[in-house]
Amino acid sequence: MAKKRSLFSRWWFWLALVVMVALAAAWFAYGEAATRTGEAGTAYAARVGCSCRFVAGRSLEDCAKDKLEGMELVSLSANETTRSVSASIPFIASDTASYREGYGCVLQKWED
Repeated sequence: MAKKRSLFSRWWFWLALVVMVALAAAWFAYGEAATRTGEAGTAYAARVGCSCRFVAGRSLEDCAKDKLEGMELVSLSANETTRSVSASIPFIASDTASYREGYGCVLQKWED
C-alpha cells in the first residue's frame, strides 16, 4: 500500500509558492514604477495617435507604425464620433486624447 504524502511534501506546492512570492516581490519593487511609466506612455501614445489620425488624416493602422521602440504593449483605438484616440496597456494604464478645433489634440483631464 502506497504511503500518502502530505500537501507540504509535494514539490509542485513549493514551486508554486516560490513563484508567487517572487511575483509579489517584483510587484512591490517595480509595480509603482511600471504604473507611472505606463501612464506616461499611454498619454504620449494617445496624444500622438490622435494628432496622426485627426490632424494628419492618416488611418489608425498607419499611425500605429509610428510607435517608438518599447511601446509594443500599447494598443490604440479611435472613436470617430467623438474624434478621440485611446491608448492602453492592459491592467496598467489607459489615456484618451480628443481633437479640439483650434487646439489640436488634448488629453482628457487626469484624475488621481
